[in-house]
Amino acid sequence: MIDVVHRTPLTTSTSINQLTGKQVYFKMENQQKTGAFKIRGATNKISQLSESEKRRGVIAASAGNHAQGVALAATKRGIPSKIFMPEKTPAAKAQATKGYGAQIVLTGESFQEAYEAAMEEMKRENSVFVHPFDDTDVMAGQGTIALEMLQQEPGLDTIIVPVGGGGLISGIAVAAKNINPNIKIIGVQAEGACPTFNRFYQKGASSAKKVSTIADGIAVKKPGIQTFPLIQKYVDDIVTVSDEDIAGAMVYMLERSKTLIEGAGASAFAALLAHGHRIQSKHCGIIVSGGNMDISKMPHIQHLAQQNQLSCLA
Repeated sequence: MIDVVHRTPLTTSTSINQLTGKQVYFKMENQQKTGAFKIRGATNKISQLSESEKRRGVIAASAGNHAQGVALAATKRGIPSKIFMPEKTPAAKAQATKGYGAQIVLTGESFQEAYEAAMEEMKRENSVFVHPFDDTDVMAGQGTIALEMLQQEPGLDTIIVPVGGGGLISGIAVAAKNINPNIKIIGVQAEGACPTFNRFYQKGASSAKKVSTIADGIAVKKPGIQTFPLIQKYVDDIVTVSDEDIAGAMVYMLERSKTLIEGAGASAFAALLAHGHRIQSKHCGIIVSGGNMDISKMPHIQHLAQQNQLSCLA
């Protein structure tokens, strides 16, 4: 994957270390190619295809980061790609995906409708579907993040990871635990989109009819069929954070660290700030999963952040 994927920095901040009382390390996947970690899983999946599968082309459904990852990974391998995206996808994301070489199809009002259209097209065209999370090759690609982190800072005792469908945390947990069985893996979901948290703790519905959060990258209605058993086996804890928590973390990172990150990318840091009392860690890794922020939403983010105590510290 080295010809496509960056080895992203692992950074730290004196002010954040003082604020949290921990040595905190940020894995900056917002600086990854396409602006998010998704390129890792897409590249690994596509690199495993046979010559006959490559000729058939790949297909995916996404409204954002996965779309761009699949498009770039396929183009780098000379493979045609077609990405189905909801009609309301921001023009910048659709154009970026097209710019990476994919054919774009805008259809439906939601991701689910775009996904269903992509599956129908896959059957008609006999192309290869690249799932955003529920695929072992995709999970393995995301797990390279943990391998890099533990090479960059072997003393990490905890890694906090955003959770949507579970591909990222599954890959990270399996990789990290195989290197250090004692390392703690903590997942984070938004309060308005937490079916994996519910299923993990058997506290509520494990499939949501509707999700609502500013962290659209983890706004998934149910965990993956393949990812959840790995989460059960390897993940130590899952916590939830409010949109106000996420917004506060976003604004803090922007003002203190001069780093613009999207809602999903801020959720792991938000969890450390909101749940630091229950996270017993001296050397804590934070996954900053992406930075593809829609700037037009910044006034709303600032409004939410003002309701969070953290905004007073920024």
